[in-house]
Amino acid sequence: EGPREEIIYVPCIYRNTGRKKPDFLATVDVNPKSSRYCQVIHRLPMPNLGDELHHSGWNTCSSCFGDTTKKRNRLILPSLISSRIYVVDVGTDPRAPRLFKVVNPEDVFWNCNLGYPHTSHCLGSGEIMISTLGDPAGNGKGGFILLDGETFEIKGTWEKGDKVPPMGYDFWYQPRHNVLISTEWGIPKCLGYGFDPDDLKKGRYGRRLNVWDWTTHAYIQAIDVGEDAAPLEIRFLHNPDAAEGFVGCTISSAIHRFYKTERGDWAAEKVIQIPSKKVEGWLLPEMPGFITDILISLDDRFLYFSNWLHGDVRQYDISNTRQPKLVGQVFVGGSISKGGPVKVCRDEELQSQPEPFFIKGKRVPGGPQMIQLSLDGKRLYVTTSLYSAWDRQFYPDLLRDGSVMLQLDVDTEQGGLTVNKNFLVDFGKEPDGPCLAHEMRYPGGDCTSDIWV
Repeated sequence: EGPREEIIYVPCIYRNTGRKKPDFLATVDVNPKSSRYCQVIHRLPMPNLGDELHHSGWNTCSSCFGDTTKKRNRLILPSLISSRIYVVDVGTDPRAPRLFKVVNPEDVFWNCNLGYPHTSHCLGSGEIMISTLGDPAGNGKGGFILLDGETFEIKGTWEKGDKVPPMGYDFWYQPRHNVLISTEWGIPKCLGYGFDPDDLKKGRYGRRLNVWDWTTHAYIQAIDVGEDAAPLEIRFLHNPDAAEGFVGCTISSAIHRFYKTERGDWAAEKVIQIPSKKVEGWLLPEMPGFITDILISLDDRFLYFSNWLHGDVRQYDISNTRQPKLVGQVFVGGSISKGGPVKVCRDEELQSQPEPFFIKGKRVPGGPQMIQLSLDGKRLYVTTSLYSAWDRQFYPDLLRDGSVMLQLDVDTEQGGLTVNKNFLVDFGKEPDGPCLAHEMRYPGGDCTSDIWV
């Protein structure tokens, strides 16, 4: 029931593009009544090169509801490659953010023995917690950095005990069920240079959901979702009483439902499988969908996800969480479009290869990647960059032409997705050259940052 989004914050990346420019935080006007609709109205460059800004989070969210001393006025920007953490002031002037604090990598390394920070969530305690992919040397290690919510100084690590998962990535917590569950992408020093098929079958990509005791901070259980599955984004249902949610597995291109069992431990079951396509003219003879981002609408009715390689965004009705029903699908790019280098030889889902996707006269490079839903569930925003090293490998045109932000209109009654043909933010036209736009956040909170406790 919050107000309609008017601006969106988007990290924009120059690493691996050949342009010696720092990454920046873009503020995009998404108010259709504004004269600057679909334009970047402010850019906040970081003071360093090569950070690889990626995901962002808030200093406070719904987990602090009722605490009148808390304000959502700082955006936390971890850097995936440099391990630097930026704190951005978005409270003083939301339309022109300014840098508030920089947490240096050596502080992360020395205080936590962790590196490659990814997801940040605020906690009900007022602290900020950031998951990591590995240790300072680039080996896999699943851990969590704790920041003070006022000073943003590092307080140490959240996890306790000797047991830690072999890798990390995303996480979500649910205090009513005394649980935090984290995911695994892969070993940072292997991921850093791109996707190497030789890394498969060697334990270099994640396969587990890792379960933690919320009260004791102990690592208590691993749920195996398959070799080289690479489970990425994990989302509990928003209802804090719900003891279930979904996780998207990238390489295996499957959605698993995870849930609390009658015994009180946790389990997972595959509920959606995107079939690979037999192809010629590509890296491998079979092309997976590559599910890279998922989210659940705030009313817990719909699940959305993007297939970055196949090029489609999907909407599923999850009224029955064990049997999601496909109700919306739209192709907005991808690797299998007609006229491209890839020929599809066998396809279990499509009768023919999709048409190339054009909007406002521009052929969109790349495929749909990060997604963010409006609070009322009627607008789904999409960006097209995954991670600069993988962008360079799978979609070299992205580095030349820059990524885009699109908006899909959502039918919240029957289900259905359609492209808003009037909406295009073209990051290929940036003053410092084309860049790679990634995750999106609204000042008022959104479907993927807020946790209710």
